Amino acid sequence: MNHKKYPFVHFDRAELTTIMSLYGRMVAAGEWRDYGIDALRDRAVFSIFRHTSEMPLYRVEKVPALARRQGQYRILAPGNQILKRGDDLSTVLKVFDTRRFRVVSSR
Repeated sequence: MNHKKYPFVHFDRAELTTIMSLYGRMVAAGEWRDYGIDALRDRAVFSIFRHTSEMPLYRVEKVPALARRQGQYRILAPGNQILKRGDDLSTVLKVFDTRRFRVVSSR
């Protein structure tokens, strides 16, 4: 496969630093435990997990094709619900500052 014809989208170093800073705070708080990074043809995805064997709790996506319309960054919850989107990664990640991430017992 010719990779120049089909480039993959990646997070750059500054973007990863911003994401990992948030991730480290949430791990220290005991809310998140694992992550995965995917580089695809049309998007880069940082998936956040509570447990390794589960579906991701949240996904931080970079989709350059949406940069001029909705902003290239977005946060998705399970079910592909868009929580926040925009052009500035730091601003988009602030959605996690205002949300509570505790699991409520059903007992």
